Amino acid sequence: MSALTRVRLAYARIEAVDRPEIWIDLRPRAQAESEARAVDERVAAGERLPLAGRVLAVKGNIDVAGLPTTAGCPAYAYTPEADAPAVARLRAAGAVVLGTTNLDQFATGLVGTRSPYGAVRGALDPERISGGSSSGSAVAVALGIVDLALGTDTAGSGRVPAAFNGVVGLKPTRGLVPTTGVVPACASLDCVTVFARTLPEAEQALAHLTSPSGRALPPLAQRPPGPWRVAVPPTAQLGELDEGWAEAYEAAVRRLVAAGADVRTLDLTPFTEAAAMLYEGAFVAERYTAVGSFIDKLISEGGVGLDPTVAGIITRARDIPAHQLYADQERLASLRARALAELADADALLLPTAPGHPTLAEVAADPLGANARLGRFTNSTNLFDLAAVAVPAGRTPAGLPFGVMLIGPAFTDERLAGIARSLEPGTSLAVVGAHLSGQPLNPQLLSLGARLDRTTTTAPVYRLHALDTSPPKPGLVHVGAGGAAVEAEVWSLPADGLGRLLAALPRPMVLGSVELADGTHVPGFLCEPGALAGAPDITSYGGWRAYLGR
Repeated sequence: MSALTRVRLAYARIEAVDRPEIWIDLRPRAQAESEARAVDERVAAGERLPLAGRVLAVKGNIDVAGLPTTAGCPAYAYTPEADAPAVARLRAAGAVVLGTTNLDQFATGLVGTRSPYGAVRGALDPERISGGSSSGSAVAVALGIVDLALGTDTAGSGRVPAAFNGVVGLKPTRGLVPTTGVVPACASLDCVTVFARTLPEAEQALAHLTSPSGRALPPLAQRPPGPWRVAVPPTAQLGELDEGWAEAYEAAVRRLVAAGADVRTLDLTPFTEAAAMLYEGAFVAERYTAVGSFIDKLISEGGVGLDPTVAGIITRARDIPAHQLYADQERLASLRARALAELADADALLLPTAPGHPTLAEVAADPLGANARLGRFTNSTNLFDLAAVAVPAGRTPAGLPFGVMLIGPAFTDERLAGIARSLEPGTSLAVVGAHLSGQPLNPQLLSLGARLDRTTTTAPVYRLHALDTSPPKPGLVHVGAGGAAVEAEVWSLPADGLGRLLAALPRPMVLGSVELADGTHVPGFLCEPGALAGAPDITSYGGWRAYLGR
């Protein structure tokens, strides 16, 4: 798909979903289209741009040239002249930035509600929180507006929103991605993170983000041959979970076992004890170092635009005595040694990303308590200098998205992604029309927990027709000789998702076997031949999106 077509689809999707709270500053459509045209011209001239045709959202505490960097506080805004390196690298690979996204103010929170720009609602259940602080970025990906989004992660902000919205969140080893041009939360812990709908897309983006001149890669001990060794804690150490959460987690463990993993027990105590220290100990003082003097000044002027919860957390850190920091550092070193010893004979630790998914009302009733609970499994990761990947792992019995994390030592990012691939459940579905990414019926797939696996084409044995339906959709028919390849996406659905989709499938669409370019066959949407009378043949365009962008 051309960059220009993808940008136009993105703006159409923004109008369709009507979620203004996602954005802080959205670029004018004409400006984004102009940049997309330039990308298409470079590709046509032979330049290799691996991310051409992808659109990007950027968390509002990361610099995008020409757009205000607010960190979720209007009074803090400044307009950078240059992109942050993380943004610049994705743009250099062909991605087009749509705008900056909403966040928990000054990246302080895991809820996505602490913002004067509005609470960002969950992508699949608007009565529930989106998770923070990278709320807008995760929801923009989950709703199919953008393909990739940048966030940050200090306490879990690149992972909790991924779990709540059914997308992938990569939190790389500290220092692999430069944090220059990022408003710091805790500068010694902050990481730039990636959201995407699929693990391959997230990995591709991360490959462009990492800096060869950044943190030096130490020699890693060779792992012994054999299956992946995955540590899991005793169920009792997980603490109180929402209803259905334990069952969903145990199902993820069983999938790893079925994929051949060697699952072993780990003591989670050092991880949970360190997690409590991130906000309850002296480390929160680094947040005051970052923006405390600005907040003090703004409070003295009336505090307009300050989130009271965020302001309270940061200003209270002003008076933490220095001796407490040294005592906490000593305790943290001891806990980290214990944690790494627990991980020594495992490739990764598998945990629920969060212990539950609260509603907006529950967070409003107890903003500090709800937030603290959400960081139970994520807070310790950066304190311990670990890498992590958060991936969807199906649904809870109540139908909510459920996500898990794989956590491992620094610089095991690639290994964690490899293990995460073992968790990919579901059945495949090929779509060629209104269910494609960014199209009007794509939310049906997202609501079922579907994830985009790959973009490909059919075998050259099909014809595509434009049907007179609402919303507009094409009809794919198998003709054999005389057919052509048609653009297709292959989605992975939970085991029960295909049946639920089929039950709601309107005529003249039918479910059949679709042959792909590589010769494999997967279930997909076809059309009853009788519905093609008077329907224009649009096969020459190569696909539905190209036809729409004609």
